[in-house]
Amino acid sequence: MIIIVSLLLYYLLKQKLWCNCEICDAYLTLSWSKQFDNLCDWFTYLLKKSPTNTIHIHVLGNTITANPDNVEYMLKTRFDNFPKGKPFSTILGDLLGRGIFNVDGESWRFQKKMASLELDRSSIRSYALEIIHQVIEHRLVPLLSSVAATKDQNGVVLDLQDIFRRFSFDSMCRFSFGLDPRCLELSLPLSEFSVAFDLASKLSAERAMTVSPLIWKIKRWLNLGSERKLKEAIKIIDILALDVIKQRRKMGFLTHKDLLSRFMRTVNDDTYLRDIVISFLLAGRDTVASALTSFVWLLAKHPHVVSAVRIEADTIVGPNQNLKSFEQLRQLHYLQAALYESMRLYPPIQFDSKFCEEDDVLPDGTFVKSGTRVTYHPYAMGRINEIWGPDCLEFKPERWLRDGVFYPENSFKYPVFQAGLRVCLGKEMAMVELKSVALSLVRRFEIELVAVTPHRHVPRFSPGLTATFSGGLPVLVRERVLSPSLHDNFIT
Repeated sequence: MIIIVSLLLYYLLKQKLWCNCEICDAYLTLSWSKQFDNLCDWFTYLLKKSPTNTIHIHVLGNTITANPDNVEYMLKTRFDNFPKGKPFSTILGDLLGRGIFNVDGESWRFQKKMASLELDRSSIRSYALEIIHQVIEHRLVPLLSSVAATKDQNGVVLDLQDIFRRFSFDSMCRFSFGLDPRCLELSLPLSEFSVAFDLASKLSAERAMTVSPLIWKIKRWLNLGSERKLKEAIKIIDILALDVIKQRRKMGFLTHKDLLSRFMRTVNDDTYLRDIVISFLLAGRDTVASALTSFVWLLAKHPHVVSAVRIEADTIVGPNQNLKSFEQLRQLHYLQAALYESMRLYPPIQFDSKFCEEDDVLPDGTFVKSGTRVTYHPYAMGRINEIWGPDCLEFKPERWLRDGVFYPENSFKYPVFQAGLRVCLGKEMAMVELKSVALSLVRRFEIELVAVTPHRHVPRFSPGLTATFSGGLPVLVRERVLSPSLHDNFIT
């Protein structure tokens, strides 16, 4: 134990944690929390104060930027000099292994090429739509209807964030593995796989929050505390995932449509298959749930946006009519603008980090030493006047519209789906899922926020890989009076 403590002290001293500059002192003492509810809000404050919108946290060895030119430089111009890096891969390595979101170089290129070929096929898009349709119509809507308030009853307070996580977990497990955990059934059962997945994601994210990686590495070596729990959770994930792969090989996979079956035609290594599919499951599940949670929170505070979404749907689809085609979904420009605006203010991934390979200089003049962690911060970028104008803190879907038509912004100004070579491969399918769920909710239900903490005007986030509302999203749900035809509201 003396040796361990000595090694830890040596590492901490090597990292210069005695730095007493104002920013480092505020970080280490948590004094920032007296003024800000969230660490991301404090970083936003610091980045807005900086003339270059770039800061450096000495004790973390982390350069943080909200400068679009720097983002483009990292993700495109000098892509090879800003990989994920070994420090990041080590943090998520036990959970994601060699999956696409945790590797660089040839392994990343191979998985990107393979995934691009599969995700671009019309057959897998149709399969994804079919799954989304089924989960919305046979689980999400019946569940919300079952707890909806009536004239005679006040209704049941429901944590909508939990519901969205269950929805996206059911959807993504079916899409990725062909496995149905049935988390969104009316009884809201706890799935061992889902619980283990949540815990593994949470504990992996907490590794990144420690001042020194040596702390969690020592705990892992000694199999203590959170690292023991992480190991147990990942064991559950591995057993189930590898069992699904084994059964699929026994039964044959050529006729199955899920992502795993498609990758099995190319990859023979079962552990590698597990890593690939778990990575897609993590990315697709948590980001969609996060985006829907923030969107509903904003809609509840902006009823005029809800009205505009409904009017657009009535115009394009028809009052109390079903969606007739995928093309109709694409014509819902205002809905897409509202979703993009929501993710501008509350991106599912609030920040993303790379590690500088060789000494470099960012476009704003910031020198970056080899080995430095460099983080771009979409959450802060959505709140900077120079990027989005003086009304940047307002929720205004109209900023994305020209003559009623949706126009995307430069992806380096809006890196919510990343940008450059690592741009999100599932972006289009994610938008279809978000629009489908949002449309179904807005047309069928009235949603009212339940105030747990009085006078809170901004969400408080829990630490994690994706933005998660601390305390969930408690709501009351009321059904709107609709024609029976709308109760099968999806593409037919």
